Amino acid sequence: MTEVLTPETQVSLHRTARARLYHGETRVDFMGRKWWGIGISAALIVATIVSLLAQGLNLGLDFNGGVQWEVPAANITDAQAREVLSANGLNADEAKIVTVSASGVERLRIQAAEQPADVRQKVSAALATAAKVDIEDISSNSVTASWGEEITDKAVRALVIFVILVALFIAWRFEWAMALSAIAAMLHDVLISVGIYSILQLEVTPATVIAFLTILGFSLYDTIVVFDKVDENTARFAGSRLPYDDVINVSMNQVVMRSLNTSLAAVLPVLSLLVVGAGLLGAISLREFALALFVGLVTGSYSSIFIASPLLAAVKGQTPKYKAMRGPRAVGVDLERLVMGGSPAARREAQRLRSARAGDAAAVGGASANAPEALLTHAPRPRKKKRR
Repeated sequence: MTEVLTPETQVSLHRTARARLYHGETRVDFMGRKWWGIGISAALIVATIVSLLAQGLNLGLDFNGGVQWEVPAANITDAQAREVLSANGLNADEAKIVTVSASGVERLRIQAAEQPADVRQKVSAALATAAKVDIEDISSNSVTASWGEEITDKAVRALVIFVILVALFIAWRFEWAMALSAIAAMLHDVLISVGIYSILQLEVTPATVIAFLTILGFSLYDTIVVFDKVDENTARFAGSRLPYDDVINVSMNQVVMRSLNTSLAAVLPVLSLLVVGAGLLGAISLREFALALFVGLVTGSYSSIFIASPLLAAVKGQTPKYKAMRGPRAVGVDLERLVMGGSPAARREAQRLRSARAGDAAAVGGASANAPEALLTHAPRPRKKKRR
């Protein structure tokens, strides 16, 4: 059976997959694969919760408070640094010692609990002696616990205010279902980003918090791109009885290339910060900021398609209007026709023609079966001869 296709669809079918993606003519059944995305997210969220309960976050000095020394690592080891701390009355087992590299020079970063000024001076002098450097080469920084609590409170307050303002704006610009789905996708991105920091025990600093807030903005932008197209297609199909899953599928296929381009344009500069800035030039502050951005950009691009849109379909699909329109999703050529501007009426007409052709073929093929003799369930009786 040959299906009647529009000229645009015939051209699209002869294009390669990459060309269809570039021209926004894909026919991916995103809603049919939504459980894959939801399953992956559920697994990551469970891993995040387990990690947070088991080992928590590796909070930096600005959040925990305490003292930090940095010593040139050429002539001193981790064990020698701990001996210096123990000799000056500090708990060496609870101290955090890591090796950092800046401008090609390795240094030991030593973090301990808050100490009086005289103790800090003694430890600095002892570290200088052990490392065989001048005391001026030892950097020291002290942060009180109250300052760390204030930083934490401000970060939480900024997150709450941002979420409330975003929800109000989206509800005003679009509708409450889109606001709910966008907020859920943003919280999903932050939770998974925090989970990666917890699982890998990466240090959380104020720069990391700033990057997390930046992640929220990117996640929101990518989601709004999809939702704007959904809103446009909802108005376009308002006069038809098209299921909402089809509206979501059509919208995501139309913007998937734009979403990929946006994500790549944002990820590549961040990746250069990680490789060139933090890796080659040794800028530690850039690494803390860029790593959180990189994780958030990837999760934000993923959530706008596989989390926000399925959530919107689940919420909007429960409304009385779309409950009455539930039906099989358009897939394959039918979906591509809708993506390329075809109408649901044309799709239904094509389905009607296919059904009619199938019925005609069945009628022709079964003509003998429709004969009067074939309708009998037993052999016909011989006719009696009439008497004259």
